[in-house]
Amino acid sequence: MSLSNQSINQLTNQWQISPKVLFSMGKIVPVLVIKDIADALPIAEAILQSGLKVLEVTLRTPSALAVIKEIATHLPQAIIGAGTVTNADMLQRSREAGAQFAISPGLTKDLLQAGQAGDIALIPGISSISELMDGIDYGYDHLKFFPAEASGGVKAIKSIGGPFPDIKFCPTGGININNINDYLALPNVACCGGSWLVTDEIVKNKDWSAITKLCNEAIAQTK
Repeated sequence: MSLSNQSINQLTNQWQISPKVLFSMGKIVPVLVIKDIADALPIAEAILQSGLKVLEVTLRTPSALAVIKEIATHLPQAIIGAGTVTNADMLQRSREAGAQFAISPGLTKDLLQAGQAGDIALIPGISSISELMDGIDYGYDHLKFFPAEASGGVKAIKSIGGPFPDIKFCPTGGININNINDYLALPNVACCGGSWLVTDEIVKNKDWSAITKLCNEAIAQTK
């Protein structure tokens, strides 16, 4: 069940947001690859105008940590997280930059332990049952399924729900406006990550209103 806006606001006033709360904040998580720090606030503001609050900035560019800090500093209403976090050092640097959660494409023992010891939510990534079981052993029950389409998509996640009904997923990778509802229809999928909301072409043209439009379309599609 989704949390009310009042409950979300009360919880996000605290630094730590649990994975359960994070997964309850909306069905869509924009996945952002931002190369120029000057684009950070216009992109984030365009997304926030649609009502989406949870943003994932991937650590795939040299400016990624600075982008997270910029958004965290100037747009406190955003729930900003770091994506493509692959080790304990990246997790710590993301936290120091202002990230309130971290998402990894996979998992390792060191990363899982760092997530346990840290004070921001870590969403480990898995694409197999064995990885899922490793995550469960360390107490994780909210996971990323990545790369979703390449790893079996809806059929794979549906099958996983049989033996592991209490695990919740945020699938990412190959998800778009045409297939997102197929994922969200699954009882073990709480939200989906998507990069189609902020394309390279939109950023190149500085067409920030196009981002808001795509976000609004996605929200309407998933109601």
